[in-house]
Amino acid sequence: MRIYLFILLVSAAVTFLTTPAVRLMARRAGAMTAVRSRDVHDAVTPRLGGVAMLAGVVAAMLIASNVPFLEGLFRASRQAWGILAAAALVCLLGAADDKWDLDWMTKLAGQILAALLLAWQGVQLVTLPIGGVTLLSPRASLILTVLVVVVSMNAVNFVDGLDGLAAGVMAIGGSAFFAYAYLLTRSASATDYSSLAALLTAMMIGACAGFLPHNLTRARIFMGDSGSMLLGLLLAASTIAVTGQVDPARLSGADFFGQFLPILLPIGVMVIPFLDFALAVVRRIGSGRSPFHADKLHLHHRLLGLGHSKRTAVLIMYLWTVVISAGLLAPLVLDTRGVVLFWTGGVLLALLLTFDPLRWRHARHRKDPTDARSV
Repeated sequence: MRIYLFILLVSAAVTFLTTPAVRLMARRAGAMTAVRSRDVHDAVTPRLGGVAMLAGVVAAMLIASNVPFLEGLFRASRQAWGILAAAALVCLLGAADDKWDLDWMTKLAGQILAALLLAWQGVQLVTLPIGGVTLLSPRASLILTVLVVVVSMNAVNFVDGLDGLAAGVMAIGGSAFFAYAYLLTRSASATDYSSLAALLTAMMIGACAGFLPHNLTRARIFMGDSGSMLLGLLLAASTIAVTGQVDPARLSGADFFGQFLPILLPIGVMVIPFLDFALAVVRRIGSGRSPFHADKLHLHHRLLGLGHSKRTAVLIMYLWTVVISAGLLAPLVLDTRGVVLFWTGGVLLALLLTFDPLRWRHARHRKDPTDARSV
């Protein structure tokens, strides 16, 4: 665990320290986010934050490859370096979009290319933990791998609409996935705790943590597509690396839920981005537009429409991510009664804060024309 924490801190430190230089580079390159009708920020802001995050990931990967505890992951296969190459590819693609606003077809082609690069290097879904272990045909394996990677990248991109939102959601969800990957690895071996999935999520969490201080309310820089696609690819690669690698039933005996957790947990970790992505695609296709056509109807826009401030909207989406991610992990550490209590309490609290009847009552009072304060 200490090694993973060290890798996380390296990724965070390098990301944090390089972000000011990247912000300056973005200004000089003209990679700026203008204030558009669909945006919620009110000032022109540099993009390219993903470049600093990539720097953190690269530094952490290079150090990890020279740590005895983890170096076996790099000797046994080319997967780790293949993931790093694909991460660099999508970050460069996103940086080009941050600068020149590429059309959606170009971005989609680049995303598919990155997914194919992962598959070529062996990062591919070859089994699914359904009814034990279900083998996939080569064609189904390739198609499903590309689909998972592309959807993950676009889901994170869609949710990146408020200061600190995408980085915070991915850090929280990534922490849950790291805990699962680490526990699964420990249950599979009594001596070797090295795990590619745990390594990737540790680096991703660190990159998010290092970037957040620059990206919270009144952000000085946005991660842009270079960052959102990078995070989506890293989580997708983590999911693929852990699925089918070891038997998930080892965490909970022959527990039915435990066998499906490798599929459920990534969905839970990404529930906010996935939900936003799915709603956006249905909404846009239903209105006869491209699914990549931007609008102002994302989940964070709806929270703002309910009367929440930008900061409160971000915190509410953080809370939902915590509740769902931790709730999916709860059966591994709690009995059935504890799981039910956690889900019930967590969902009720999240719903209460999302709709907040007291806030609505106060808002009506503030708008009441008979209120002495409005005279």
